[in-house]
Amino acid sequence: MIPQASLKVACQQVAPRIGDLKYNRALGAEAIRQAAARGAQVVVLPELVQSGYVFSDRNEALALSESLDGPTLSLWKTLAEELQVVIVGGFCERLDQERVANSAALVEPEGRLTLYRKAHLWDRENLIFTPGDEPPPVVATRFGPIAMMICYDLEFPEWVRLPALAGAALLCAPVNWPDGPRPLGERPAEMVRVQANAAVNRMFIAACDRCGEERGVNWVGGSTLVDADGYPLAGRDRESAEQLLLAELDLTQAWHKSISEHNHVHLDRRPALYQ
Repeated sequence: MIPQASLKVACQQVAPRIGDLKYNRALGAEAIRQAAARGAQVVVLPELVQSGYVFSDRNEALALSESLDGPTLSLWKTLAEELQVVIVGGFCERLDQERVANSAALVEPEGRLTLYRKAHLWDRENLIFTPGDEPPPVVATRFGPIAMMICYDLEFPEWVRLPALAGAALLCAPVNWPDGPRPLGERPAEMVRVQANAAVNRMFIAACDRCGEERGVNWVGGSTLVDADGYPLAGRDRESAEQLLLAELDLTQAWHKSISEHNHVHLDRRPALYQ
């Protein structure tokens, strides 16, 4: 499938409240509507925007989790159809009475929902979530092939390579990047890694972070939209407050993987040497 030439993408960096499901649904809905009003065709929300992130334990996560037919995804389906946008956002998914997953949904205007469960769990997430065991999906949307993964997944180059090899032009990544120390004057490494992943695959990446303090945790606020050469189209620098990032993507750039007359970012690979 050849993607359309131009696509407007939004990252909505917001501050969900841990445990306030009604507030978070309203927050997400307003963010989606605001982005659509600015012309966005794809809207990306943060990781676990439905519930908040810093759970005290698995029981709290279970209490705040939703099934695939729960109120948040039902609302996103309604908004995707009404506004004719693709929505990608994170939520705490109830797998059964004892297990939850850190999941993301891609919701299309036609009503189709594609699910991804975070495969690489960060820190205390290992005490709460069941990791996913499926590769990042690549969805043939009306706007072109779009993939998704979640936060720490981005730190595994071989994982990011999978959707690129499968034909994704755009990778959407809901993230929650906890802030931490870094050398004076340096940009957050999480943002730099997104740029590197985009460049080595010639694939656009939209990483949507959150903001606001939650149970003593502050966030990078590093939402960024990166082109197929690895350069930020929006969100070059971190922002501690809510922000709407918008960028027009020429998806045909992601369709061309050559970086010189004699080099191709995928065909130059020699997997037999990497064993």
